[in-house]
Amino acid sequence: MKAADRGPGGNHQPKWYVVDADGMTVGRLATRLATILMGKHRPDYTPHVDTGDYVIVVNADKVRFSGGRMAHDEFPYFTTKMAKKSYVWFTGWPSGQRTIPAIDLWAKNPTEILTLAVKRMLPKNALAAHMLAKLKLFKGPDHTHQAQQPEPLPAHLAPK
Repeated sequence: MKAADRGPGGNHQPKWYVVDADGMTVGRLATRLATILMGKHRPDYTPHVDTGDYVIVVNADKVRFSGGRMAHDEFPYFTTKMAKKSYVWFTGWPSGQRTIPAIDLWAKNPTEILTLAVKRMLPKNALAAHMLAKLKLFKGPDHTHQAQQPEPLPAHLAPK
């Protein structure tokens, strides 16, 4: 690693990448994003240090699930798997198990589907919150991080 890539004290300077998620499969995209956020794509990866990079995802509301396509008024990538999938969480109170179907979650907050997929692929420790904070999701094709001069995601890191 060049000295220019390192910050003061030998720390690395994180890069900024931008990804267009239009038509990408949720799980495959989330796997690649989690790898970049953890820093596993870098040669100086260390599990207990946050060495990951920032990722900006545009068109995060246009991701899709695998499965056969179905007709839907508002969501062009609606599939049979999205009709069956539901998200479950527990509030911590008695009888506090809650469930929401994927299509209802998409209608309420379309970027939350990708956020939950990436969050569940990160390590289950205190460092995961810092990693997830480096994920920036946007509904449309525009984002507010032009000042960071994000690069397009390299081909070896992009989902296939």
